[in-house]
Amino acid sequence: MENNELHLEKLVDKVTDKVTDRINDKVSNQNVMAIIKKMHATVEKVDIPKQRHMQDNYGVLLGASKDVEFEEIQIGDISAEWTRLRHSHRYQPVILYCHGGGYVAGSKKYARSVISKLVEATSMPTLSFDYRLAPEHPFPAAIEDVVSVWDYLTYQGYGAENIIVAGDSAGGNLALELLLYIKSKQRILPKGLILLSPWTDMTNSGKSIKLRAEADPILCEAYLNNVIQLYADGQKLDSPELSPLYADFGGFPPTYIQVGENEVLLDDSTRLYQRLLLHKVLTRMSIYEGMWHVFQMAPFKKSYLAIQEAAEFIFEICK
Repeated sequence: MENNELHLEKLVDKVTDKVTDRINDKVSNQNVMAIIKKMHATVEKVDIPKQRHMQDNYGVLLGASKDVEFEEIQIGDISAEWTRLRHSHRYQPVILYCHGGGYVAGSKKYARSVISKLVEATSMPTLSFDYRLAPEHPFPAAIEDVVSVWDYLTYQGYGAENIIVAGDSAGGNLALELLLYIKSKQRILPKGLILLSPWTDMTNSGKSIKLRAEADPILCEAYLNNVIQLYADGQKLDSPELSPLYADFGGFPPTYIQVGENEVLLDDSTRLYQRLLLHKVLTRMSIYEGMWHVFQMAPFKKSYLAIQEAAEFIFEICK
């Protein structure tokens, strides 16, 4: 086991070097999938610092578009980053993006691949940020941070009606929690919500957790149970503050959900979709055949098509 882990760690670094040299097209799909599986192994097998390192390297492996540029900013103690087209026409709406990583890993750097696709497809400047991670900073630290970033945007003059909130995986959870917080304060909600493979139920009660266990190359129940223990900090797992699936979505803005057919979290999306419809929220969901968790990060045709569909939804609600 140790030899296999060492081999995969070296492979991650080797692949990262290749990306830096702009020859990542020579890396086989098999090697990419090996990295993905290693990165998302159970926490018992991969310590948190190592997992964070490998997840960031995976983001580097996938790379960002050459047509976007990045501007680092600081929001209090939070490191954030604007991603814009190099020749942007300063489209008025902006996107606030929450990265994934199970609340224990991930970063704005990790999410650059999917963010750059989103910026290219929409021409909208996108703000991403590094929220505090468990186990050092369990619930509710991440929610406090995303609220601070939201407040920053509104203080900068971006009206809520000109902000789209988006997120993948745990970032989808965080995006939902942001909107629930804004709603609880009776403030104006954002224009729309884009969720990529959102993690909505920390009770792991969806049937797909077991039914898709063999098909999902990314996530497994053991991994989810471990990161839940690290993040939830003893809170009730069916609380809407941890599992937004059980929240009241009345008054939510138009929402678009994308999910892979082969995800263990498939039911997190399908049940959320039904709950949103129940609360009369304008909602759309796409299930992508043969795809896995946050497949939009990968350099595949279906990934770009999915992001384009998300962009079309944004254009539709911003008319």
